[in-house]
Amino acid sequence: MLEPQDLPGRYGRVIRALDRLLGLVQGGAVVAGGWAVWRHGYVGRVTQDVDIVVPAAVVEELLRVAAVSGFEVLPRHEGTWPKLHHKESNVDVDLLPEGATPGTPSRLAPTVIPHPSRLGAQAGALKYIELDGLVELKLAAGRARDESDVVELILANPTRIDAIRQHLAAVHELYLERFNDLVARAQDQSAR
Repeated sequence: MLEPQDLPGRYGRVIRALDRLLGLVQGGAVVAGGWAVWRHGYVGRVTQDVDIVVPAAVVEELLRVAAVSGFEVLPRHEGTWPKLHHKESNVDVDLLPEGATPGTPSRLAPTVIPHPSRLGAQAGALKYIELDGLVELKLAAGRARDESDVVELILANPTRIDAIRQHLAAVHELYLERFNDLVARAQDQSAR
């Protein structure tokens, strides 16, 4: 399963439906969240939804097209990002719009979500987010679940630690500090 389109059952169906939508609005996007964590080596990670990073310029058009293409646009509450429900597969899709600020209400990230092209997006079909971008978004989210995901990603990808450090150093020093703490936690965990 090298590409998101290869996901089994209803998840593969929703990815292919999203590919059609993105083709209509001419927007490249990447799969992030739990499925990307799974793809990058934490095979114990399961999720019930699909998260995709989308360009800010296509969000509104994507929502309009989705509403007439087998998706329900779910109601938005203040401070939340757009969410779709794929009717045929019964899978929810969280849209992570470029330029939005991740984090929790009490701890917003110091950066915004980058354009999907910086995360590995290509025109034509959804791709998985690149590992360094995934770690960046997980650190930006700042939740305990995301930090646990980063620890598991470190354990699954020990040869990529230096490359991730270089990426994070270019993004924000806070992310590099958090990552270094999580590398130490992962090393402690693997030593047991």
